[in-house]
Amino acid sequence: MDSTAFTYVEVVNGEAGSSISLNTVAGWIPVAIGSNRASGVVTSVNVEPGQEVGQGAVLYTVNLRPVVIAQGAVPAFQSLSSGSKGADVAGLQSMLAALGFYGHEVDGKFDYATTSAVKSWQESIGLEADGVVQAGDVVFVPMLPTRVALDIATVKRGASLAGGEEVVRGLPAAPVFTLPVTEAQAGLMPTGTRVEITGPDAQTWEGFVIDQRSTEQGGITVFLEGKDGASICGEECGSIPVTDRALLRSRIVTVESVVGLAVPSAALLTRSDGTISVIDDEDVEHAVIVVTSARGISIVKGVAAGMMVRAPATEE
Repeated sequence: MDSTAFTYVEVVNGEAGSSISLNTVAGWIPVAIGSNRASGVVTSVNVEPGQEVGQGAVLYTVNLRPVVIAQGAVPAFQSLSSGSKGADVAGLQSMLAALGFYGHEVDGKFDYATTSAVKSWQESIGLEADGVVQAGDVVFVPMLPTRVALDIATVKRGASLAGGEEVVRGLPAAPVFTLPVTEAQAGLMPTGTRVEITGPDAQTWEGFVIDQRSTEQGGITVFLEGKDGASICGEECGSIPVTDRALLRSRIVTVESVVGLAVPSAALLTRSDGTISVIDDEDVEHAVIVVTSARGISIVKGVAAGMMVRAPATEE
């Protein structure tokens, strides 16, 4: 049977790289940050899931009475009126100041100036200007502005609230991006592996592998973040739905593409001292440096374009 042990292949300019396509999972992890103190029927819901809100934003209404959000050190637990003192009064004053109704010291004392500011604020949101802030009128949260998501199973038009429900959830600055993979796939994604992600509106985002954790089901969850710890979605995080996880088409770059002089990886000879070489069509050995290898192709330095190098013959 006629056969040859090898053939010759021309060194040409080429590209070597490798990637796999998987779905990245993007999901928000909400944390309870505020409780409802109003009782009655929810008459409107005034914020969208994931909406960023600031001081005094109306979250929903109960019996047509607005429930607003404010930054405060303690949750609302009592009605506030002239003579009240404490951290809750200070939180109220801070909100009124941010809205332009209060221009005095935030001292936690519900005095004449605070009463006047409260009445002006009440008029602005359609309440009777009686100077009394009911416990259910304000939901104090640790930090504003923040993205919020109401508990849609509890706060919906027509639902009854008794007071005490944890209904306001805060969202982090960005969702968490993960890749559910097999153990074999995880082996191709060491820390720093680059992932090209297509967003819900066809945006192009870039993430990098930062961690891997085993799941109870026997798989691996790979965690991603943006370059230098930044958010992957940046200013476009609002396109990620809050109420459900988003599956985003992704390209995991297991070997970055490199352009250069390409030879079949099978043409490379590795010596016992670790040096790598190729043999030309005149049986002359040339030492080379391998820049990268992927899918049977290697980009090398140390040879010239047009050189013919020996490679194992393939059977027809």
